[in-house]
Order: sequence, then structure tokens, then C-alpha cells
Amino acid sequence: MAMVIVAASGVVAAASWWRAKTNNRIDIADAAQVEQGRALYGDHCAKCHGIALQGEPDWQTRKSNGELPAPPHDASGHTWHHSDEQLFALVKHGMSRFAPPGYKTAMPSYVGVLSDVEIRAVLAYMESTWPAEIRERRAAMEKH
Repeated sequence: MAMVIVAASGVVAAASWWRAKTNNRIDIADAAQVEQGRALYGDHCAKCHGIALQGEPDWQTRKSNGELPAPPHDASGHTWHHSDEQLFALVKHGMSRFAPPGYKTAMPSYVGVLSDVEIRAVLAYMESTWPAEIRERRAAMEKH
């Protein structure tokens, strides 16, 4: 009987590990994750970064308040140059956590707003919109 309990515990632990591992992946082939990300992006990101991921106009020139406009998340911007880990951290914790003192930014922290799984879904949606060439370049970057 004790062996059955131990074996059952092992199966439950392995299933929990696998579920956590797969829920923490950014997978553009996962249509449900991408669709969830599209909806969350529309609710939380589009007001600044644009519904078509185009960012604000003249996004590389500071506004009069010292902030940079919201950058595009489509292929025209620099988002795809960053690793999944960096993008996740920026969304989760906001830009001010990583910027030098005095850096002005409107990018908020999403701690308590979006779960880790939801943040990864938003990133999956964004990545799903990039051309194959850019996704291939990112995959090569992620390997190094």
C-alpha cells in the first residue's frame, strides 16, 4: 500500500512539474496561448503600444516630459532583439526596475495585474505576429 501511495505521489508531482513547465513556455504554435495573449494585449498593452503593435509615432524621440514613446512590438521595432527572459522581466516588473536612476518611463509593472502565464501569453501573441525570418533570428539568439 505504501508503494502505491509513493507511486501516486510521484505521478502527481511529475504532472504538476510538467504542467508548470509547459505553462511557463512561450509557444507560438499553441493557438490557445496566442489567442489568450491577443486578448490580454488588447486589454493591457494596445492603449500605449497600438492595437497593431505599431507603437507610438516617433517612438525614438523623447516627449517633452522626458519619456520615450511606447515602442512598436511589431517587426519594425526592437522588441524582437531581446530574449524571452528580458521581455518577461520588463513586462512583469516594468522598465524603471532596470533603468538607470532618473530614467523616465511610463512602462508600468504588471505584478498583481497579469500572472506569469498571462505575461507569457502576451509575449507569444507578439512573437506570433513577427515574420518567420525574425523568429528564426530570435531562435538563434536564444540558443547563445
